Amino acid sequence: MHVITKEEIDQPFLAPLGELIYELIGSTPETGGAAKHSLAHVVVPQGKLSPRHYHKVFEETYYILKGQARMQIDGQEFTLSPGQSCLILPGEVHQVFNDRPEDLEFLVICAPPWTPDDFFEV
Repeated sequence: MHVITKEEIDQPFLAPLGELIYELIGSTPETGGAAKHSLAHVVVPQGKLSPRHYHKVFEETYYILKGQARMQIDGQEFTLSPGQSCLILPGEVHQVFNDRPEDLEFLVICAPPWTPDDFFEV
């Protein structure tokens, strides 16, 4: 069993374009040793964004907790609000933007568990 809160993570991963990624559940022993999925809490500060990228293997589900996510997936643009989710399939090029004055916060569920070798920037 692995129990953790976002606040227990002293140093989240700071992505190059400003996202803060708090890996809660993952494949490493430190994050629980999950074999089939991972869970991260992502914070995108005002004016920041994720890199435009895709995954060859991972399926991702984003679930919005706070703020508004302007999303682009395979050239389609839409906005997600708190309580909404979206599925991103392998090969779909995606990017999230925070154009709002408050932080954007969302959960990312990834199956199989996220590893850096399946991240391809476009």
